[in-house]
Amino acid sequence: MSVSVRTLDVVSEPAWDRFVTAMPAGSFFHLAAWARVIEAAFGHETFYSFTERDGAITGVLPLARVKSLLFGDTLISNPFCVYGGPLTADAESLAALIAHAEQLLARSPSSALEFRHRDGGEPAPPGWTDRPDLYVTFRKSIEADHDRNMKAIPRKQRAMVRKAIQNGLTSTANRDVVALHRIYAESVRNLGTPVFSRRYFRILMECFADAADIVTVLDQQTPIAAVMNFYFRDEVLPYYGGGSAAARGRAGNDFLYWETMRRAADRGSRLFDFGRSKIGTGSFSFKHNWGFDPEPLNYRFRLKPGHPMPDHNPLNPKYRTFIAAWKRLPLPLANLLGPSIVRGIG
Repeated sequence: MSVSVRTLDVVSEPAWDRFVTAMPAGSFFHLAAWARVIEAAFGHETFYSFTERDGAITGVLPLARVKSLLFGDTLISNPFCVYGGPLTADAESLAALIAHAEQLLARSPSSALEFRHRDGGEPAPPGWTDRPDLYVTFRKSIEADHDRNMKAIPRKQRAMVRKAIQNGLTSTANRDVVALHRIYAESVRNLGTPVFSRRYFRILMECFADAADIVTVLDQQTPIAAVMNFYFRDEVLPYYGGGSAAARGRAGNDFLYWETMRRAADRGSRLFDFGRSKIGTGSFSFKHNWGFDPEPLNYRFRLKPGHPMPDHNPLNPKYRTFIAAWKRLPLPLANLLGPSIVRGIG
């Protein structure tokens, strides 16, 4: 029996998530709740679709349209996420979801379709272009034994973690979005990047419930670094994080990720996903210094005729002036303007 393509609804959400969890290539960013997050936090239109055969899901595609005057109009699987693309059990389901996405692109004002694959997978279909040079990701196994995890950190980086411990830093794990956002907003402003709204962080915590938490580093009860973590199967994904100016001198950022690793190991995580970075950035160097090897992310694009490849990465020369100016904004102004800009980056 051939597959049929259906649209995600409340009734099909549990089956969708069971399929994602059971598939080896499934990721946290394929989960159905992202549709609610993207619609509620940003107002973007979503097109979450799945294939079905004999009443069983055989593939899923989390897809949304991100439209912005600054950054264009693109259908992305999955926006605000580092992984995505169609996740399927067989070639027929994959072909059906790709054809469905292409039909959406043809009917939409969008100029491009983007699949954020974690690995290359099958060769690109006709008319599609691979861009394995955009980003890399960092993933590494961890163990239940804290001493073994500590010894697996390269010597210089391990010394920074031990320095933080000697400085008397402590950590908490909770759902304190307010403290996280305050630290995160300062951190990304200093990098020249617009900040997400605090409301977005609240929605993430509400939609993912026990699959998310916030680890905060304290220096004599003062929060100096924090990160929002996602949990999927046996993986932990530190996702939105940052440190204050005080954290740098106290090794707070190093301690933050050690504490995230330590706490995740205690709850059964056995893979630490440090997320994506662009080669040549500070985040790339930081993650590499932890002993993580970069793995290319093979993002794939389908472009309408005459339209260029979307390129919103921070090393794009056309954003240098914007980044330099943003770093100089007063923090309250950056927090006010940032959410309306970043919603269009995806």
